[in-house]
Amino acid sequence: MKLPRLQMEGFLLRPWALEDEDALVRHANNPRVAINLRDGFPSPYTRSDAREWLRMIMDAQDDLVLAIEIEGEAQGGVGIHAQKDVYRYNGEVGYWLAEKCWGQGIMTRAVGALTDYAFGHTHWLRLFAMVYEQNPASMKVLEKNGYTLEAIHRKAVMKGRKRMDEHAYALLREEWEMLHPR
Repeated sequence: MKLPRLQMEGFLLRPWALEDEDALVRHANNPRVAINLRDGFPSPYTRSDAREWLRMIMDAQDDLVLAIEIEGEAQGGVGIHAQKDVYRYNGEVGYWLAEKCWGQGIMTRAVGALTDYAFGHTHWLRLFAMVYEQNPASMKVLEKNGYTLEAIHRKAVMKGRKRMDEHAYALLREEWEMLHPR
């Protein structure tokens, strides 16, 4: 999939590059960021982790994963991961942002822009995201972009030593089209 460059007010969504390694380590190496993400996003976040992830994501053919560039450097990421088999028309949305950028509306606009791009340029018919109970800010990001809470998976996640609920949000293409008439 050809990855877009989406210029937004105050930031740029663009493909990741190997040159993002230093910025990735600097902004991802924060336990307050990692606590809301799957364990595949390690804490501490090392240079080796960054190299491995950048190589993996740059080789991904079906995913739409972009850096959030703020003030000239990658300070977060937003992406959609293609699902397989009977779920092949579904994409899982994921995102993170450097703590210093929280509370500025950046992620709401980034998720909105990526959602618009996905429904306007890909085969996906349903986008979904999974959010841990301790992260109401992330739930608001999705809700502001038209995603609906579909389910709460009770005590489904073990993060560290804490067992918690996982909130499942989704947006269907036809719902998005109603919000964005042509």
